[in-house]
Amino acid sequence: MSTEIRGKIKSKARTIPYSNMSYGTEPGRFVRFTRWCMIYQIYQFFRLNLKVMKIVIKGHS
Repeated sequence: MSTEIRGKIKSKARTIPYSNMSYGTEPGRFVRFTRWCMIYQIYQFFRLNLKVMKIVIKGHS
């Protein structure tokens, strides 16, 4: 039985540094949707611009 355990431990796959498996996970369905949906991107663009404008207006007051 101990030889079986040793055999399983030795056969464990190891990741190679800087290979594709070493990097982050693949994005999920929602993340892919938000990256490609133009309506969502336009919404985020204006939301960020409003945030920046608030900061600029506060700085000039």
